[in-house]
Amino acid sequence: MAPPATREWHPAFEEYCEAIFELREDDLDVIQARIAERLDVSRPAVSEMIRKMDKAGLVTVDAGAIKLTANGAELAESVVRRHRLAERFLTDILGLSWADAHVEAGRWEHVISPTVETAMMSVLGAPTTCPHGNPIPGTDYDAPDAVSLDSLSVGSRFVVSRIPEELEFTPGILDFLEESSLLPGNKGLVTATSPDGTTTVEVGGNRVGIGAFASGRILVTAA
Repeated sequence: MAPPATREWHPAFEEYCEAIFELREDDLDVIQARIAERLDVSRPAVSEMIRKMDKAGLVTVDAGAIKLTANGAELAESVVRRHRLAERFLTDILGLSWADAHVEAGRWEHVISPTVETAMMSVLGAPTTCPHGNPIPGTDYDAPDAVSLDSLSVGSRFVVSRIPEELEFTPGILDFLEESSLLPGNKGLVTATSPDGTTTVEVGGNRVGIGAFASGRILVTAA
């Protein structure tokens, strides 16, 4: 059965609700500066949009902290669900790279209808995560007991669990991780750590150094 139809919102509202949801999901402070950085827009543009969203009942603002209302959260979850489902379809069915799928899904998320969404879920076998391991809202996702890669000691074996959205929006990271086989479900071994925060791992027979920014955000579980 198709998901119930919901009110249609302007794509800009959808983009902002999605950004707020994902920042909160990554445990980042949801303030105007972070939204501006995530969406690559000016601070004044964010300020104006947040005022409109507050008036529309999608967000509240308290001492600079921005929170989604119940309506805002519902809208955000629907957009995030379509985006992550589209990424799964684009990689699993069409064979696109992680980076290309992420960009294309940003377009698809605004036009996928409930009927198409249901059909995609069926074709894909009801996935619970996107290709990067991030949960698809509304599914039976069961969060694993994951830790950041940089918290592991040399000799630790791990399974890649999740690549948070913050890394997806960092230029070049998705291509690097895909090329290095640091994909959810793949096993690895920590072979070295450096004072600068670089973690060297062996995955699929290849050794790769991962900088502090990425290794502090890649989530893994014990192998």
